[in-house]
Amino acid sequence: MFRNLLTIFLLSICSVSNAQINEIGVTIGASNFIGDIGATNYISPKDLGYGIQYRWNRSPRHSWRASYNYLKLSGDDAKSDMMMRKARNLSFKNNIHELSVGIEFNFFEFDLHNEWFSFTPYLYTGITGLKYDETYFDKKKQEKTEDAYSLAIPLSAGFKAQINKRIVLSTEIGLRYTFTDNLDGNNPSSNKYAGSRFGNTNSNDWYVFTGLTLSYTFGKNPCYCAPN
Repeated sequence: MFRNLLTIFLLSICSVSNAQINEIGVTIGASNFIGDIGATNYISPKDLGYGIQYRWNRSPRHSWRASYNYLKLSGDDAKSDMMMRKARNLSFKNNIHELSVGIEFNFFEFDLHNEWFSFTPYLYTGITGLKYDETYFDKKKQEKTEDAYSLAIPLSAGFKAQINKRIVLSTEIGLRYTFTDNLDGNNPSSNKYAGSRFGNTNSNDWYVFTGLTLSYTFGKNPCYCAPN
């Protein structure tokens, strides 16, 4: 009985340690903004974004993940379906640096030690730190005041596939709910520019990043250990 329990324990330890394989990859994609300026499409990738990503696959069912992305956000009232926005005719641009850490949950077991093709849909969430341009509008012209920082909650859904022993390809759509309402310059935080505020100042900004990531995996090969 003890021998059987010891065998199960050692196999469990071995299985967990074998699943601790690493991935590092590059991401390229496009973003779209959801706020007080421009179109209100939820998924409409148009502004280039790119970054790097690291995964630590803690088990075939979940991974810890860290990533850095540089994104461009923009909006143009002329492209909105809302007549009030068309008449206002404002546009904005912003540069976003985001650093995110969180956890990824796989729907199916995704064991990177497999010698054959494998795939799974997944969900990701965590916390994201943002650096962006704090701006305001002066006579319909966007003006920058300083660099600003905030947080966001990422909510992402994706699909990944192990296309050979070392390469993983994944595609993902990620919504970011931010803790700021001034990515588009409609609600500057300083009271100095209070007269420049417009739109819905009680609702924070959102944006979406749709991307493709190509990752290289590295780590020890699996071992199947049991007492003699």
